[in-house]
Amino acid sequence: MLEGKALVEDTDMPVKMQIQAMACASQALDIYDVLDCKSIAAHIKKEFDMIYGTGWQCVVGSNFGCFFTHSKGTFIYFTLETLNFLIFKGASSSD
Repeated sequence: MLEGKALVEDTDMPVKMQIQAMACASQALDIYDVLDCKSIAAHIKKEFDMIYGTGWQCVVGSNFGCFFTHSKGTFIYFTLETLNFLIFKGASSSD
């Protein structure tokens, strides 16, 4: 496990959820090859859907751009090892 080595770039998540995000990312890196970003992202998304309800999105990689709207309190962007992690819950039209 690599907890404590993640660098949070930006977030509006509660601290407990941030810790869960980084622990889940660390767990995924223990299971999957660091080059298998799709499997790492799927692992994190499924975990967050199970714990916090459906609708979560996860992007993992070393170089990506994005533009999205998220639900308040559900966004985190952090770096762990050589990868960047973006986790958020999509906003509905009523958010």
